[in-house]
Amino acid sequence: MDATSEASFAEFVRTQWRDLVRAAIFLGAGPHEAEDLAQQTLVRCYASWDRVTDADNRDAYVYRMLLNQLRDVRRTRWWRSRVDIEPEGRVDDASSQVVLADAVRQALGGLSKEQRDVVVLRYFVQLTEAQTAAALRVPAGTVKSRLSRALAALAGSHHLTELSEERDHEQA
Repeated sequence: MDATSEASFAEFVRTQWRDLVRAAIFLGAGPHEAEDLAQQTLVRCYASWDRVTDADNRDAYVYRMLLNQLRDVRRTRWWRSRVDIEPEGRVDDASSQVVLADAVRQALGGLSKEQRDVVVLRYFVQLTEAQTAAALRVPAGTVKSRLSRALAALAGSHHLTELSEERDHEQA
């Protein structure tokens, strides 16, 4: 990779790191796993930087790589056999941001994988419908229908309605 490509890649990493990690979290990864997924995706980007920069839609191409990386990780034996261990002596943070993030994560967890993918890419990553369709390799109409069903499910999610009710009580 020449110096210009190196600089281009470095700038890409600087501007996209946070969004890749956030997307991975909303796709169901834990915070540390999300960072690993973002890093592994960027390693793949580096290895094929010419293809990434030549892509018609670079964002869709990269988020497709992130989705593929997540699927690869989930297919491994490590994922199927891992054990979640809560750290000792940790106190839950009761701030409103943590509560909101938890409610959103739980609500997203109630969606099908296809619905969650389209919501995360469309609203959290803020890809256009066309970019989302390209990243998921589905027609734009499929993105619209999945999004419609996902938003209806989120509107009825008890995780979000409970949060809304709690906020209404706090304001009253």
